[in-house]
Amino acid sequence: MQRTFIQAKPNERVLDVGCGTADILSVLPEVQYVGFDISEPYIKHAQQRWRNRGQFFAQYLSKASLNSHEPFDLILATGLLHHLDDSEVHDLLDNLATHLKPNGRIITVDGCFTDGQNPIAKFVIQQDRGKSVRSPEAYAVLARKSFASVEGWLCERAWIPYTYWIMRISEPIGAPTPDNDQETT
Repeated sequence: MQRTFIQAKPNERVLDVGCGTADILSVLPEVQYVGFDISEPYIKHAQQRWRNRGQFFAQYLSKASLNSHEPFDLILATGLLHHLDDSEVHDLLDNLATHLKPNGRIITVDGCFTDGQNPIAKFVIQQDRGKSVRSPEAYAVLARKSFASVEGWLCERAWIPYTYWIMRISEPIGAPTPDNDQETT
C-alpha cells in the first residue's frame, strides 16, 4: 500500500489520524510523523516501539491541536471514516484541509459495501465497530464537499474476504493553489 497509494517520501510531514499503534511506520521512509489516537494504550505502545521516530498524542484531533502543528504533506486516515457520521466526516475533512500543504494529499482506507459483494466480506464488515460503513460513492461524495480532487480504488482481499475503499484526496476547495496564491499589483 505504501508504494501504490501512500507514496510517502523521506522528510515529508505526515499526520496519521487514528494512528493506533503507528504500525504504518514500519513501511514509511524517515518522515516527520505525528500520530493522534484516542486510545492511551495504543499511544503508549507507539511511544515505546517507535520512540523518537514520531510524536504521538492520546487525544481527539481538534482544531486547536492541529493549530499547534505546521501543515502536512501527507495525512493518513486509515480505518477511521467508517467510525464517523457524515457531519463528523465533513468537520474532520474541513479541519484537515486547513493543514494540508499545497500539493499535499490525504489517504483514507475504509471498509465499504458494494453491489455483488462477497457475502462473507459483507458479513465481516457488518460486524465492525464502525457503524457508518458506506458505499465507495458515499465516501467520495463526502470528500468532494471539501476537496476538488478525489480519486478512489476498490480493493478486495480474498484470504479473509473484505472490501476496502481507498481514496486519495487533494486540492482543498477555497484554498490557494500554486497558480493563484500570489498577490497581484
